[in-house]
Amino acid sequence: MDFKDLVQKRRSHRKFTAQEIDGDAVRLILRAGLMAPTGKSCRAWHFIVVEDKTDIEKLADAKDAGAQFLKGAPLAVVITCSPDDTDCWMEDSSIAAVTMQYQAEELGIGSCWAQMDRRGLSDGTMAPEVIRGVLDIPENQNVLCVLGFGYPADERKPQSDDNLKWENVHIGKF
Repeated sequence: MDFKDLVQKRRSHRKFTAQEIDGDAVRLILRAGLMAPTGKSCRAWHFIVVEDKTDIEKLADAKDAGAQFLKGAPLAVVITCSPDDTDCWMEDSSIAAVTMQYQAEELGIGSCWAQMDRRGLSDGTMAPEVIRGVLDIPENQNVLCVLGFGYPADERKPQSDDNLKWENVHIGKF
């Protein structure tokens, strides 16, 4: 598949089949993330691979809204990075996450991003606190997101060129 077609085809999937993702596919997804560009090639992010159903459910419950789809995912990857290691921790982690999502799409595996760094529960507990407790993540690691992966149980149409907002592209000046 050409990259232009891959970009058009990749959509977020929040419903997955029960089919497990084999180890070779997981390795390719992680390899893509490990190859993602970073500021000064520091590669300071960490990827926590979660396949345990109970732990994935706890990740889904780390915030009140926007992560419940994880409960149906056979695989989750938590992306963390320490701002002590790079001031580009958020950008570098985001690039790695999206790179993994494109690799998954090429393999026929759906994905969706659950943003976790600034949201939480109605009692004031922030999602990263919950996730740290579930996965023993050190305090110096900021949790950016949890990616849910699985074989899509829903059909998503590719993005349409008709919906591109070319008016938001500016040449030379705003």
